[in-house]
Amino acid sequence: MKIPVADEAIDGYLAEPSRAVSGEPPWPGVVIVHDAIGLTEDARDITERFATGGYLALSPNLYSRGGLLRCVKTVFKELGAAKGQAFQDIAAARELLAARPDCTGKVGVVGFCMGGGFAIVAATQGFDASAPYYGALPKDLSILDDACPVVASFGKKDPSLKGTAAKLEKELETRGIPHDVKEYPDAGHSFANQFNLGPFTPLTKITGMGFHRESSEDAWRRVFAFFAEHLR
Repeated sequence: MKIPVADEAIDGYLAEPSRAVSGEPPWPGVVIVHDAIGLTEDARDITERFATGGYLALSPNLYSRGGLLRCVKTVFKELGAAKGQAFQDIAAARELLAARPDCTGKVGVVGFCMGGGFAIVAATQGFDASAPYYGALPKDLSILDDACPVVASFGKKDPSLKGTAAKLEKELETRGIPHDVKEYPDAGHSFANQFNLGPFTPLTKITGMGFHRESSEDAWRRVFAFFAEHLR
């Protein structure tokens, strides 16, 4: 689908709940921010799973203006600055969902890897709950002063984010923000993503990455329970 933004529109993937399973609308919404690889089949599967859980789920394509190779550097730069077009795109996705007659108006944000970093910052930008997965913290942690409730998931075997879970929990605790932060001892980076990299897939384990089913399923359970409390 198309998501209206200031410069016309960007691409996005929308998944709607089944009335037979989730009942009649309105439903709460969830914006899912993809990882650095982009709006892949895995990202679409994650979006569909949120819809199966009873949420209007929308994944904006942050690479709509030229694809991964042309956009990834700019998007990461905006993440580091905690502002820019990518955040405007995420806000546009939230506004689109909130304005729909089949949405309750409450909208959460979820992000994976790069998207997890966006979800942490976006927790301060109008969302009602945030679920970052293995996302890096912003340089200026004072941005968390106005954060919405946060449920965050990290892998202890992730070499790129050592100590991040404990640091985030401390910052949220200090500010009195409702939170559930968990670091999974047997998981690494991207433990909730099922990438299909062909013959290179086994190499993800060497780099501290890769799908870990037990940790992933527990994180899904926690996110759905947290969102049920803060979005429904």
